[in-house]
Amino acid sequence: MKRTNYLSWDDYFMGVAYLSSMRSKDDSSQVGACIVNIKNRIIGIGYNGLPIGCSDDDFPWEREGAFLETKYPYVVHAEPNAILNCTVPLDGSRIYVTLFPCNECAKLIIQSGIREIIYLCDKYNGTDADIASKRMLTAAGVTTRKLMNFSLKVTIGE
Repeated sequence: MKRTNYLSWDDYFMGVAYLSSMRSKDDSSQVGACIVNIKNRIIGIGYNGLPIGCSDDDFPWEREGAFLETKYPYVVHAEPNAILNCTVPLDGSRIYVTLFPCNECAKLIIQSGIREIIYLCDKYNGTDADIASKRMLTAAGVTTRKLMNFSLKVTIGE
């Protein structure tokens, strides 16, 4: 008899994005992304972190303070990391992200050819960056949808 309680594609790929987010060293925001082509093959994964060669111990992770003493000028978001980790064209692909993309990530998503965004959380909904992001995505014809009822339980060992 065929098992019926297997993961849907959406839950599977969001699970990969979620697991990726757990690699982030950011104490306040762990974000993961997983890019999938039209054949349901994973073609890129990323999480928010410092650029290659920049030590996590040598840069700030603070959210508040003088700009150069915060994480904001240094951290690469999950979406650009996933895009940069791809070695194949992204035209027509979709991206699973744990947090709705900011306006800067939206630009890269649009330019890369990704056509759909599936997200878990939209905690910055209504902010200027969010409004700009959604305006560009709509204008470019990139669809977005919130993944509802997602839950992931992973237990390895005891």
